[in-house]
Amino acid sequence: MPTPPLAGSTTGPTALRPLIDTVLTALHDGAHRRNGPLPTGGPETVTHHTRTTTHPVLPDHGTGPHEALRTLITTLTEGAADPAHPLCTAHLHTPPLALATAADLAASALNPSMDSWDQAPAASTLETQTTAALAAEIYPRHPTPDALITTGGTEANQLALLLARERHGPVQTICAANAHHSITRAAWLLGLPQPLVVPAPTGVMDPNALHDTLIRHHHRHLLVTATAGTTDTGRIDPLTDIADLCATYGAELHIDAAYGGTLLLSPTHRHKLHGLDLAHSVTLDLHKLGWQPAPAGILAVPHHTHLDPLHHHAPYLNADDDTEAGLPDLLGRSLRTTRRPDALKIAVTLKALGRDGLADLIDHTITTAHHLADLITKHPALDLHDRPTITTVLFRPTHTDDHTVATIRRTLLTRGHAVLGRARIDNRLWLKATLLNPHTTPHDLQTLLDLVADTAADITKGPTRR
Repeated sequence: MPTPPLAGSTTGPTALRPLIDTVLTALHDGAHRRNGPLPTGGPETVTHHTRTTTHPVLPDHGTGPHEALRTLITTLTEGAADPAHPLCTAHLHTPPLALATAADLAASALNPSMDSWDQAPAASTLETQTTAALAAEIYPRHPTPDALITTGGTEANQLALLLARERHGPVQTICAANAHHSITRAAWLLGLPQPLVVPAPTGVMDPNALHDTLIRHHHRHLLVTATAGTTDTGRIDPLTDIADLCATYGAELHIDAAYGGTLLLSPTHRHKLHGLDLAHSVTLDLHKLGWQPAPAGILAVPHHTHLDPLHHHAPYLNADDDTEAGLPDLLGRSLRTTRRPDALKIAVTLKALGRDGLADLIDHTITTAHHLADLITKHPALDLHDRPTITTVLFRPTHTDDHTVATIRRTLLTRGHAVLGRARIDNRLWLKATLLNPHTTPHDLQTLLDLVADTAADITKGPTRR
């Protein structure tokens, strides 16, 4: 077998063109074979088909590039849960924009590693520009805000707790019952005390309960973590009230805005994030309501010096004399060493769409969520939990128990008809639709609701007795 061609240099694009054509054909064919939001049959069926069609993954003699691409990508696509399908609405799992995906191809082909300037000359500059622009959106009144690219909200939240620990020692974290699980996990990973959890009886942090907790523990270094867009309901904590309490009692504030942070780009909805710039750090995740291929997380801080504790010295990557001679030191931009230039796809999206284009996507998607809520309200067999704050809508069939709700969800999954999430709110189980697809139509929404209602009716009737 001849030596396989490489993706870079001047010859790389020529080698890539026919391979990409094979990939695109396989994506097309696999999607047509699936013909729905996810494959039918459930885990056992999908596992069997995937293993059968891809075995062996390490043959003695290779099949050649086109056959390997065709087989594996067709199989993967046929067995995918496709976030671009309008009935795939379970999670904060966005359908990526085609232009961002195309940019990601270039990132893979060039393969810069963002841990030293001599591996990523232009990419490091582009990352600096992109993170500075996003940090300025979050902290418009600060002269030197900064941000880091992360693998997502989980890593960004962990970094926020790490930076607080480096400033103050073993800080005591305070979060609400609605906080993302990554806050508790980050405290565990960093050897910090288990977070104090305050109630969220209405789905958001209770300021009165936070006030009482701050009074009881004011003698310690405290870090309050608020949420702007919960995973269950999309609700946003009262950020200004929380920031005022933190200022009064000398606590620091981190806001996990992984879901809701991009509302800043919408003149219609940015008021929901009033007080965001009062935080000591903010998490943003553009592979949620930003339509980026994962990963595309951000951690922003109001002053670039807040990131100084992340500085790390490795002589082969950032020797002192190289830094003194003007080569940028990149190791303090992440806890990771080798990492992809994920800023490229983000920068391409920002450049191509601008604030207006991104605002249109955000506004349209939120409007779609409200339309779904309207349809549920009018549907005689469905109950709506509440109006959406962002794009998450909770609902359930009327007069059903939790077991039936869970069975409806799993039945739709097994049949390959729809992908819905689940959330336990007010001690009841709800179906969760997280709308992130800007191409979803009113007809798609009605189809989703009819599927749920019809499945509920089938389950309620039970098996026919002989």
